[in-house]
Amino acid sequence: MADLNSGPNPLFLRDEDLREGMEMLFFAYRDFTARPDSILAELGFGRAHHRVIYFVGRNPGITVKELLAILKITKQSLARVLRQLIEKGYIEQRQGTRDRRQRLLHLTQAGAELEWRLSEDQRERIARAYREAGADAVAGYRRVLTGMVDEEDRARLKRNR
Repeated sequence: MADLNSGPNPLFLRDEDLREGMEMLFFAYRDFTARPDSILAELGFGRAHHRVIYFVGRNPGITVKELLAILKITKQSLARVLRQLIEKGYIEQRQGTRDRRQRLLHLTQAGAELEWRLSEDQRERIARAYREAGADAVAGYRRVLTGMVDEEDRARLKRNR
């Protein structure tokens, strides 16, 4: 069992403790994105493509408006990325059943396969870290990351659980 008295006191975090947390996030994100970045580069894509593929896969039938709210990018940026993903056959747009003006986004079979490839290393990294850390640490990790997410997106995280 972990010694609860070791490490920084969460009530009195020093600047050095905060900087250490920031540094760990930078290194973790670098390593977390390395494999997907290399796959994306082979296809002439970037991280924006990965985020679109991921969130469309997580939310089949998502509207462009909803995707814009998640990604917090401009309509123009999303349009460029979506156009490329549609042209390459990774995403398809379907007309809304209630509102025909809506464009509902879905991964194609090729898109689902690409999403799996891009996320495989990431899932393995998270699974390994979760196993090594244990259930209490995972619960704490979730609380910390949720605390870093803007309030408006916390409800979205809860819906996805």
